[in-house]
Order: sequence, then structure tokens, then C-alpha cells
Amino acid sequence: MLKSYAWLTFCVLVWGSNFVFGKMLVQDFSPAALTMLRLLFIILFLVVISLPRKRLPRLSAHDFLVVVILGIIGVFINQWSFFEGLQTADPTTSALILATAPVLTGFLAAVFLKERLTLRMIAGSCIAILGIFFVVAQGNMSSIRIDPGLYWIVITMVTFAIMVIVTRLLSNRVDPLTLTLYSNIVGWAVSVPFVFILDRPLKVSTEWSHWMLLIVTAVVVHGAANLIWNQQIRYVDASKASILSNLEPFVAMVMGLILLGNPITGYQVLGSLFIIGGVLLSTYQWRVRLKSKK
Repeated sequence: MLKSYAWLTFCVLVWGSNFVFGKMLVQDFSPAALTMLRLLFIILFLVVISLPRKRLPRLSAHDFLVVVILGIIGVFINQWSFFEGLQTADPTTSALILATAPVLTGFLAAVFLKERLTLRMIAGSCIAILGIFFVVAQGNMSSIRIDPGLYWIVITMVTFAIMVIVTRLLSNRVDPLTLTLYSNIVGWAVSVPFVFILDRPLKVSTEWSHWMLLIVTAVVVHGAANLIWNQQIRYVDASKASILSNLEPFVAMVMGLILLGNPITGYQVLGSLFIIGGVLLSTYQWRVRLKSKK
């Protein structure tokens, strides 16, 4: 059990650090080019771990169409908007906004999966939105200034929530590795022409250290960490694991301070507490134990 929690904590550290590493990478690569290159290395990693299967299952026409939609929205747009936003957005603020994705996922699940929308989810959403206000407005509504990059981060959050819903719809018919590989291939194929359309100017670093950071973060963040999480989540309580995943914004704060020199403000800490509290209230499955009276 302790070993599983150690691995899950490692995954959270990796995912939280991705905001800071992404901020570093967009200084040397333009967003669409960075998206295309990262997806390429993610696909290569997934192909390598798929080799023992020898042959991946074929998809029905309907499932293939859904995978194409998933690849465009949940992979390409999700990745590209993330890097587009990080060009100007603060990585800690971005992490906090993306931390509200489970709340939006809950509302989308109520609409498309017919899951029950509870008063607790609505209350948690309001608390999380209050937290975003503290982070973005720094507690002063009259002088609020929203960084343009944050609009792209909101799109990243929305596309991530859509990806979760679509993945859940397909999970009963398509195994996770096949779904991840096919959707990433679609996302990469779509990204190639958009490199020359969206990137003005096109920027690709020639420094080997920048390429190493790109490759390592692509493989570790979107490959190894996801696989480790999916493997170790079987051995621990899902609700406790979800609490660990909510620590990503705090990891982004610390890594931003260490690697980028970004100070941690009181409003960021306060806002993060509201956001994490709201997300937990919305998504945590409370267990009610009924004690029989003798």
C-alpha cells in the first residue's frame, strides 16, 4: 500500500511540474510545433509498449468516428491550447484553473451520461469559482486584469472534461491503450498542417537540451505517469487517490518558485484552498455508515 501511494505521489509531482516545464518549452518552441513534436514522441512511446500485442483491435465505423473527434478535441486542441496559453499565463494560475476540470466533468456527465447532479456538486462549483476569483483578481474586483493566455487555459480545461466524457463512453468497448494510441495518432495527424497555419512565426529550438526536455516530459508526463497511475490506482482507495491528484496546483507553485522564480502569493494559496475544497466537495464520494441500534 505504501509503495502504491509513493508511485501515485510521483505521478502528481510529474503532472504538477508539467505546467512549469510547459512554460519553459514555449520559450523555445512555438505552440503548434511543440504540440506536434510532443504528440509524435508520445505516439512512439505508446507504439513501443504496444509491440507485445502484435496486433491492435479494429474499431467499428462508429467508434472510429468518435476516436477521430476525441483526437481532434481531446488531444490536439487540448494540447495546443495548453501551450498557447502558457505563452503568457502564469503556470500556477493555469494549474488552479485546470484543477476545476472535475467540476465541469460532473456537469457534462449529468447531461450526456445521465448521472445525477446533486446540490453538493453545485455548492462545490460555487466554492471553486470563488477560489478562481481570488487567484485571478487577487481579491480586488475593481482592478481585475485577466491574462489573455488564461482564456486558452480555460479551453484546455473544457476540452479535458470533454475528453474524460468521451473516453468514458468508449471505455466499455475499446481498451485504454488502444484508445490512447489511436486518439493521439489522430491528434498528431491534425496538428501537422496546423503547424504552418497557426505558428506565426514558426519557432523550433536547435539546442539539444531543449529537445531533451521536450522528449522526456512528453514520455514521462503523458506516457509513463499515466500508465503508473492506472496500474497503481487498483491497489488504493479511489477517493484517496483523487485527493492526491488535487495537489497538482501546489506542486506547480513550488516548481514555479524553484525553476522560474515566480513568487507564491497569499491570494494564490487562499484561492487554491477554495478551489481544491470545492472540487473535493463536488466529486468526493462520501460514505455514510449506518449503525444499527440494538
